[in-house]
Amino acid sequence: MCFKSQNYMKAFIQLTLSFVAAGLLAGCGEEISHEKIRQNGFVFCGQAGPTTFNPQLVDSGITSETLSSQLFDTLLTLDANTYQPVASLAESWQVNEEGTEYIFTLKPNVAFQTTSWFTPSRTLTADDVVFSFERIIDTNHPFHYVGGGLYPWFTGIDLQNLLVDVQALDELTVKFTLARPNNTFLSNIATSHAVIHSKEYANQLLLSDDLSMIDSHPVGTGPFYLDDYQINDLVRLKRHSQYWAGQAKMQQVVFDISHRGTGTLAKLLRNECDVLTAPRSSQIPTIENHDAITLTADPAMNISFIAVNTAHKALSDSRVRKALNYAINRQNILDSVYYGTGSQAYSVLPPSSWAYNGDSIQVRYDRNYAIALLHDAGYSKGLTLNMSVPLEPRSYNPSPRKTAELIQANLAEIGITLNLFMDDRLDRSEVKNIDDMDLYLTGWIANTGDPDNFLRPLLSCDSKRAGLNVASWCDPDFDFLLDLALEVDKPRYRLNLYKQAQNILNEEFPVIPLNHGMQFQAHDNSLTGFKASPFHAQPFDSIERIK
Repeated sequence: MCFKSQNYMKAFIQLTLSFVAAGLLAGCGEEISHEKIRQNGFVFCGQAGPTTFNPQLVDSGITSETLSSQLFDTLLTLDANTYQPVASLAESWQVNEEGTEYIFTLKPNVAFQTTSWFTPSRTLTADDVVFSFERIIDTNHPFHYVGGGLYPWFTGIDLQNLLVDVQALDELTVKFTLARPNNTFLSNIATSHAVIHSKEYANQLLLSDDLSMIDSHPVGTGPFYLDDYQINDLVRLKRHSQYWAGQAKMQQVVFDISHRGTGTLAKLLRNECDVLTAPRSSQIPTIENHDAITLTADPAMNISFIAVNTAHKALSDSRVRKALNYAINRQNILDSVYYGTGSQAYSVLPPSSWAYNGDSIQVRYDRNYAIALLHDAGYSKGLTLNMSVPLEPRSYNPSPRKTAELIQANLAEIGITLNLFMDDRLDRSEVKNIDDMDLYLTGWIANTGDPDNFLRPLLSCDSKRAGLNVASWCDPDFDFLLDLALEVDKPRYRLNLYKQAQNILNEEFPVIPLNHGMQFQAHDNSLTGFKASPFHAQPFDSIERIK
């Protein structure tokens, strides 16, 4: 059974109408000519289509995880090895002693993309940076409510209360003023969500009263610009000839987002697509046996988990939530779903996190203890629960349906009847709108290497108030630890605070950690130049075809 909330449908229809109005659709249902594209580009498949092209408006999915790095740039980026912020659009920065003022110096001569709907007359300035962040934090900004006025990822990190002001000091210098010190600020503005838009383009849209085009017809400084979007079929990007870091080696990239015909693996094997992201684990042996395909497996900062709706009468009891945790055989899920490529989760944080505090005592499989906890909580005669299950495989869960079925069988062994409801959305703000859901099989891919990037968006009280904390859980003591960890200046103090926060989670279980997955990608051997990152897809500017 599938559900679509009114907000989701409204966003989808708005995006559709925007493209139709602008004449960007070249013809719905048009077949992708792989051979023609192959002459000067490549076809990427494996992800669902976008609901917007603005990464500020989403917290996951193709827009933030793959398209953002192609269309836009950010002030900083994260080093794939150290996870530390490094220069991008900002070539340098300074921080005051209090840690509340950040001054960035921008690279000169950074060109915006020229598209069929906009021709820039100037290069990047501090005004573009101010515009991009003020739209998020200022409710009086003319573009704040365009696209719905929801900025889920930024709401999850409480940016609107942290960032007091953004000011252009001169053409290439911009100052950010924070309400309080924040150890994660630089990392957060280096994510794929913190993109820089063109203020000149926005002014043009104000004059024409076409404000929604800023999200449906993007203009950024990235290595590719949007050329064509055919809903439920393809997204075509073309090379930005004036890209500040040098022209991309390929002239175009086409994202095959269609669901007709054969599956994505069949398309890869038949040379109908060149790159397949997040293949199902069951497909890996087939890919490995195909000589013309290269399979890469990189560590990823992610977690698969069950969010427990703590507003549910039975699930408001921590004993019931603990019983669910002890009832799940994670090793069986690893063997059946991940085929040995993942690892069991003993914390919301992955083992690669510097604040990891795995607890194999609390997070373990113990059916008898689960039954005892249910009996103690007054549910010895059983319980019926509903769980929302996503359709799309992700790096943290290569087969959600199979995972859900295994969990369903585990819970049946302790007297719990679990009804599964298949859902095709990824955004937490949409999933939370489903009525009568008790459990949510979901996950998280980190945008930074900081523990706060896992804990705050998923479980803070602010995130609950914003409707993004799917578990509907709020603990002031937990929030206090997170807030304090943002301000202390010694790493060992931060480490201790995050360990205490994880201890609270392993007592309360608002979320039940399941497994961590690897980040798999398969591509045709003729392609080279891919950049790896544990967070999201990197720019495709260095990819080229060598044979």
